[in-house]
Amino acid sequence: MRHERKKKKECFQDMDQIVIDFTRSRGIVSPELYGHFSEHIGGVFYDGLWVGEDSPVENIHGFRKALVDSFKKIAPPVLRWPGGCFAETYDWRDGIGPRESRPTRVNWWYYHDHRMESNQVGTHEFMDLCRLVGAEPYIAANMTATTPLHIRNWIEYCNFPRNATTLTRERAANGDAEPFGVRYWGIGNENWGGGGQMSPEMCAREYIRYTTIFRSLDTSSLRLILCGANGRDLDWTRRLMKEWADRPWHEVPTWGVSFHYYTDWGHGHDELAFKDEEQWYDELFRADRMREVIDAHRLMMDEFDLQRKLKMVVDEWGNWHVEGTGPSKGCNLFEQQSNLRDAAVAALTLNIFNNRCDVVGMANLAQLVNNLHSLYLAGGGNFVETPNYHVFAMYKGHQGGRQLETNVSARTLEHERYDPLSTLSCSASVKDGALTVTLANLDLTTAKDVRLAGLGGAVTGKGQLTILSHADPLTCNTFEQPDAVAPVTADIDFADGGSIRLPAASVAALTIKLA
Repeated sequence: MRHERKKKKECFQDMDQIVIDFTRSRGIVSPELYGHFSEHIGGVFYDGLWVGEDSPVENIHGFRKALVDSFKKIAPPVLRWPGGCFAETYDWRDGIGPRESRPTRVNWWYYHDHRMESNQVGTHEFMDLCRLVGAEPYIAANMTATTPLHIRNWIEYCNFPRNATTLTRERAANGDAEPFGVRYWGIGNENWGGGGQMSPEMCAREYIRYTTIFRSLDTSSLRLILCGANGRDLDWTRRLMKEWADRPWHEVPTWGVSFHYYTDWGHGHDELAFKDEEQWYDELFRADRMREVIDAHRLMMDEFDLQRKLKMVVDEWGNWHVEGTGPSKGCNLFEQQSNLRDAAVAALTLNIFNNRCDVVGMANLAQLVNNLHSLYLAGGGNFVETPNYHVFAMYKGHQGGRQLETNVSARTLEHERYDPLSTLSCSASVKDGALTVTLANLDLTTAKDVRLAGLGGAVTGKGQLTILSHADPLTCNTFEQPDAVAPVTADIDFADGGSIRLPAASVAALTIKLA
């Protein structure tokens, strides 16, 4: 059925409660937990992000102006590029120099959609995009089809001082005399799969071989990331870490280990228009599994990293639906629409990251536009923000805040394959005297009155309450109706022990200046 439920019947259960403990914290919520991902796949760059400087579509240096302006508003901390799997065959030299002279190559994803790669967006264009939106660049480098010297030279090209070497003079000739200062470098991508079908031991050894020659560069500011597991593949993590740790020394330090987790892969029934409540909750159970996946991988890492010096980097995450639900009707590979269930998954996942900020150092939603779990859909002169975008906008107050532990009392759901799922997701942080509390009512049909109280402090002060909801959770933002799902904000004067009302299937953000 097309979700033939009682439309937003105002049915309320007994009051749920959240106690915010001002005395307990796991640390600072790294802004990088709110990172993003832009791969050369389908319509992400052409013509999602990049329309070209001569396009009739309003642009800034060739990038879609509407998207640049919108993206900048949510303070994106970091943007990953150029893949994903696209990185496995990418040669960074193809994307520098005059655009009219750049080669056309077979895109990694050609076997899916027969698209070529024009290389109109390369290193300089990507760095320009990062400057335009205020994000740090995170480069996923090719450890599959290139030599260690290839990546080492890319780092030198990006980061060495002006006029210091032949490569930096080439950088200047291509338009940027000053260094880009790229800190984040993923050495390899999905090496367990398309990145070379490596064993964990081979991946670790190749990573060490590649990074060893980086020593001649200034590596003090580099944050190198080792390719971790797919989903909950704990055997990969254990064997990878053992091989990495068995080396008596490392020429350059490793900052983090990545892993990827998608909720929908292999679940063909999980399309945009979920058929019933069971499918609504099934996806949320799988999204909530991110908690257990993070904890299980961290335990495996602990055997070889007792001091927890290595950060976990979830540099691909999100919903993966059956393709073809987006406005391109299948033209853009893996493009999908998003509704309130996708927004609920984004909210639930970001709350998990906030509450594990002591072990997760970065996360990157896949992907930015015209793809999986995207913030935007665009084509020609059309552009729209999805419900996922609004979740990131509502949550941005957490960035750089001190996480506060929360105790949530709410109805839980049971499933034979998963841990129990609370129907109320929450995280809290405080920064500069302002408290940010983000909540997701995961209950499809029941609204909630939620009581908020403090321990070791009072949840009292003036602020704002923003709620994202809709009478029909299947509703999407389209080119024709771009604001069908949009947040509503109201001023609030909150006293400790008071309550807020959350509609069924909604996301909320409460921000108050503490009295």
